[in-house]
Amino acid sequence: MCAVVTGALLAFHRAVPNTPGRLGSLLEAFLPWLGLLVVPLFGLALLRRSAVALLALLLPVAAWTQLFGGLLLPGTASGPHHLVVVQHNVSDENTDPAGTARALADAGPDLVALEELVPPALSVYRRTLAADYPYHAVRGTVGLWSKHPLTGVRALDIKPEDITEPWNRGLRAVVRTPYGEVAAYVAHLPSIRVGAGGLASARRDESARLLGRAVAAERLDRVVLMGDLNGTADDRGLAPLTSRLDPARRGFALSFPAALPLARIDQVMARSASVDHIRALPATGSDHLPVAARVTLR
Repeated sequence: MCAVVTGALLAFHRAVPNTPGRLGSLLEAFLPWLGLLVVPLFGLALLRRSAVALLALLLPVAAWTQLFGGLLLPGTASGPHHLVVVQHNVSDENTDPAGTARALADAGPDLVALEELVPPALSVYRRTLAADYPYHAVRGTVGLWSKHPLTGVRALDIKPEDITEPWNRGLRAVVRTPYGEVAAYVAHLPSIRVGAGGLASARRDESARLLGRAVAAERLDRVVLMGDLNGTADDRGLAPLTSRLDPARRGFALSFPAALPLARIDQVMARSASVDHIRALPATGSDHLPVAARVTLR
């Protein structure tokens, strides 16, 4: 019975209601980890010598493989027109911004998207990245560094309605790559919390809807979104984005928390482009791991 329930939760997680407590989103945030239940269930089936129990385990195995098996495959070969991008929430408590900046630049990306930029660390990032990334834009606490010229830079209004204090955590810019223009979005959606009442994600969900509308209104075909979205690609709270943009095809790249990564909440998504592979980079002075993605433009 446990194997059947596990398989059903994996296969039909969208059917789990989101009220009360946004249980559906909470399940989807950690959905890949349901696969671990197969291990003790397999041991129990062997102890009981139950062929029926062993057969039932095929249900969660098949469902998990369908959902996540592709992420385990090697990255596909990049097309001739591709970019490497790095996404990182650098943390407003990072005590080594210079070391963090150097580590990100060492990955050799074309674009570097950063969140939680605060003074005086911002000046350190600007100074350290300047040699390799002559073009950059910062709006509020998010920024984009680029090897290619940037135009059309503007802030994005993704602030939840009930936030009254100054709050700017989104920007949009046009990157003039050798392969044509790309609209680059950088965003940091509000944090979520898990408590006795379930998952508190109302602000995150509202901000995701606003960001989704901005992406839908984007006139350029090619779009790359980089950001700390405080949600996994399976979380229905990010549906306004995942319904319009494609997440990574290969790689798990668990990014949070850095000490024991359990979920990838740092995302790279694209339209009229494919995120061929995403991987986590070594830890910096942040509570997030950086992620690097290879994006092929169509």
